[in-house]
Amino acid sequence: MIKTAADEIFYGRQNLAQIPPIRERLGITSLQDAYAVQVMNTERWAAADRKSIGYKIGLTSEAVQKQLGVDQPDFGTLWGDYAYSEGQEVSVSRFMQPRIETEIAFVLGADIDDPDLPATKLISSIAYALPAIEIVDSVIEDWKISLFDTVADNASGGGFVLGASPRRVDALDLRLAGAVLSLDGRPVSVGVGAACLGNPLNAALWLCRKMAGLGRPMRAGDLILSGALGPMVAITANRTATVEVQGFPALTIRFGE
Repeated sequence: MIKTAADEIFYGRQNLAQIPPIRERLGITSLQDAYAVQVMNTERWAAADRKSIGYKIGLTSEAVQKQLGVDQPDFGTLWGDYAYSEGQEVSVSRFMQPRIETEIAFVLGADIDDPDLPATKLISSIAYALPAIEIVDSVIEDWKISLFDTVADNASGGGFVLGASPRRVDALDLRLAGAVLSLDGRPVSVGVGAACLGNPLNAALWLCRKMAGLGRPMRAGDLILSGALGPMVAITANRTATVEVQGFPALTIRFGE
């Protein structure tokens, strides 16, 4: 059951071939099973020399959590070969059904191994924050995902774009930080830091505690994508995306074929 689901997802990701939902078809009906699928494929990718550079957090919206019947976020691995920076062009052909969303990224400046990490310790452990665009993607046909589908599929991870102007977190009001995502100059998604678990720092705190509790503690230099500040939108080739997050310079990226 778990291996079959992992095999299908791994093949689909390798070949950009969407698959039907796995929840009922393959009996992946618990978070434990879904994360077991995710871990199996994470180990496969690592064995294939992909470099993990941190984690992404999903399901940080209370409305989405209620929709999926959960009371906490999920997480997935960030891979270095799908990292982009401003000035590069992102080829949509690397993805199956990409969507984008505005996020705030954190880079850790210290190791964190405390499952009861205080919020004040987290703040002092973050080296800096950056504006980011997450490119969300799913191997599940037509985005017909359940909680267990998305968790098994690396939290629907795709790629990400990082801004180039780091800011200290103690100089920002991340809870009230407004965010606008525009395509070709037209706003298509508006949000605020409070939409991400009340504050993006709350999401980062949840992740650091979670990973320490799992025996996979966060390390200095790790990247955290803290979760969406507004609704995600579909992206296609020949579009230019710009995110404006209060406290940061605008981040612009071009999506090509």
